[in-house]
Amino acid sequence: MTVESKASDSSVVIRASQVWKSYDEGTISVLNGVDLEAYKGEAIALCGPSGCGKSTLLHLIGGLDEPTRGTITVNGKTLGRNRDMVQFMRHEVGFVFQLHNLVPDLTMEENCLLPAVAAGTPRGAALDRLKELAVRTGLGHRLKHRIQKLSGGERQRTAICRALMNRPGILLADEPTGSLDEKTSGAVFDLLLDLAHTEHVTLLMATHDRALAAACDRVLEMHDGRIRTDR
Repeated sequence: MTVESKASDSSVVIRASQVWKSYDEGTISVLNGVDLEAYKGEAIALCGPSGCGKSTLLHLIGGLDEPTRGTITVNGKTLGRNRDMVQFMRHEVGFVFQLHNLVPDLTMEENCLLPAVAAGTPRGAALDRLKELAVRTGLGHRLKHRIQKLSGGERQRTAICRALMNRPGILLADEPTGSLDEKTSGAVFDLLLDLAHTEHVTLLMATHDRALAAACDRVLEMHDGRIRTDR
């Protein structure tokens, strides 16, 4: 489905309007007027050199930080304006980071159940959801294994499971395959795209890997804190 047809039959899930972000009282400028729209079910790749603002933009969309100027609207509601951000981060958005951010002393199962517990999901329902995701990611046999015992690819697949536990409509992935070898990177990315599609999730991914980016619906090129091209 083309972006044009998506626009005609789907509502905008994410809208960034003239978003600026700076630090140290404005002396360090990271984002310089970003405009972005994403539709339900789209997979969008953010590409560009290190320091161009990809990760910062993801953090703002996910509610981990606030823009200096401009607005970010998710599902028709502006972030930071009388919005319950805890509720938003627990239920509407999931994160996958480059270094997975898992708790090494906990098992795969325990790591994945953390967001469900925080959201107040009954244990039985949480375990059913985890079993479903573990089967989808090929980790059904690893549920009781500690993170320290898992390979890099298994850890990143665990991070994907954890991000999807509460059925978010948006998945933000920051260099999700950056720490993996080429073969494992491709397998994890294919899984990420497949899960995003079958879960009807809008995926926004920052990546340096042009081959992976090309498999997404759109590629946004970022330079100097701005989106330069949309293709």
